[in-house]
Amino acid sequence: MTAVDMNLGAHITLKELSRALSRGFSPIVEVESLDGIYTVRFHHANGTSELSDEFGHTRTFLGTGEIRDLLGGLGLTHGVLTWADQCGDEMIGVPGHALTPDEMLAHGTRIAFR
Repeated sequence: MTAVDMNLGAHITLKELSRALSRGFSPIVEVESLDGIYTVRFHHANGTSELSDEFGHTRTFLGTGEIRDLLGGLGLTHGVLTWADQCGDEMIGVPGHALTPDEMLAHGTRIAFR
């Protein structure tokens, strides 16, 4: 674990991300889709950090293009697109179980930022 990973909390701003990347931070980037609204999480040795604004509010996006431009501009090349959808359909009795974060990353779709 790098010193950069140890200093990251649950939220990270774009400015903090840029600084961490310049110091060797190398996260797994997750872009999560929930009904057409996207959020970005960074998985690293010390846990997970969500891309947030300067007030600690989660940044949301209406498409992946803006995410591609922001993260690609910082030097990140790719990530994993995941979905936070229902795991079953209670109206017709289809059982299901919620995916774990590791399962979501393993079964997500690789996306490019450049």
